[in-house]
Amino acid sequence: MKITILGAAGGEVTGSAYLVRTGAAQVLIDFGMFQGGHEADELNHVPAELAMDRLDAVLLTHAHLDHVGRLPLLERGGYAGPVRCTPATIDLAGLILRDSAKVQASDLERTNRRRRRAGKEPLEPLYDAGHVEAIMGRFAAVPYNSPVAVADGISARFVEAGHMLGSASIELTVEEKGARKTVIFSGDLGPWGAPILKDPEPFQGGDMVFLESTYGDRDHKPFAQTVEEFIVIVREAAAAKGKMLVPTFAVGRAQVMLALLAWMFRRGKVKPFPVYLDSPMAVQASKIYEEHPELFDEETLAFLRERPIAEDLEMAHSKATVTPEESKALNDVRGPCMILAGAGMCNAGRILHHLRQNLWKPETRVLIVGYQAHGSLGRLLVDGAREVKIFGEPIAVRANVHTLGGFSAHAGQRDLLHWFGALAPSKPRVILTHGENRSREALAKCIQNKFGIRSSTPGLHDTVEL
Repeated sequence: MKITILGAAGGEVTGSAYLVRTGAAQVLIDFGMFQGGHEADELNHVPAELAMDRLDAVLLTHAHLDHVGRLPLLERGGYAGPVRCTPATIDLAGLILRDSAKVQASDLERTNRRRRRAGKEPLEPLYDAGHVEAIMGRFAAVPYNSPVAVADGISARFVEAGHMLGSASIELTVEEKGARKTVIFSGDLGPWGAPILKDPEPFQGGDMVFLESTYGDRDHKPFAQTVEEFIVIVREAAAAKGKMLVPTFAVGRAQVMLALLAWMFRRGKVKPFPVYLDSPMAVQASKIYEEHPELFDEETLAFLRERPIAEDLEMAHSKATVTPEESKALNDVRGPCMILAGAGMCNAGRILHHLRQNLWKPETRVLIVGYQAHGSLGRLLVDGAREVKIFGEPIAVRANVHTLGGFSAHAGQRDLLHWFGALAPSKPRVILTHGENRSREALAKCIQNKFGIRSSTPGLHDTVEL
């Protein structure tokens, strides 16, 4: 068996993809989009190793764009097999891929106007809405914790990963030439004790594990401690009558932040203020969350039994701003208020307009609540930039920028080691991916010291054999 790593390797965090090849079958695990600037954009294609006529199945760990964003390219290339994942992942992947096609079309419309004026040929998007609908027609739901045959000699079992609604770690069981091997793909793992979702479910053994290492070099603050820090920031911002801008991933982080704010209002932690969900995609994602309460943890279910989250937010005069006109009108809204807007890494979307309008104001608070890739505007803000460019315009950074890592949907180092601890007695080969080099190296050292197991840190397009 050979497994070629077609993304999220060599220090790259995005673009997750693994091609599993045996003598009888080929299976692709995820096919995500690279994100983080022009260099990342150039990687968004179908690699030479991937032959559509030989690919039997695609399996998805979850629906984030860096795990599903290149799927329509398979349809363009003639792939005719199934795409298997959990039911909630089907719902969210459809939302995210349709939005991706829409964003590409909008961005290219502006780019091509400039190219035409310069006498250049227009560019084409990676894919369009038609390609998205075609690949969505190949999605097939699989349940948690029930092995399903996916190709000749290969079965897969999906278990809870705790990262986002519908997320899963995947256990592949491969039988070939009388041998039976188990390969585990962690996908993105969530932290233990995070709100809304159930905790990740570890495996009890395996021959090889591909383990994410996004935060392999550090731990987040405990969630409860981060909530207390968040409450202090909100109180100070409210006293200063400032706007609180939260670059928000529309799927996952938006729902956690809304639930947390509802809890704060309901329990009297802060005086209610308007919260604007300035993301049509987040509004739709929230509806999908409401359709899958079977994936919620018991604490969230108990909170919802008291009354719906929407009632707490409505009492604070909060609302969703769906249309562009509603979004622009927020420029004239006075604080205190909070605006949750995409994109989560400040590399596109409505958050850019709000940052341009408010970054230079000292009373503004910017709350970073998720991972920021190298090359993104969000990363510049986290790293303390005093001036940034937005739509080509220099903007002074006088706002207070707060990084709240404890709200991350990724497991920190301690949780990664806890998840791996259940596997460690079987002494699997460990392949660390989906992390910057310093994160992978730190996690590899911890695994060596704690379990006596050496880890590999492969590069893009490297192949490992089992």
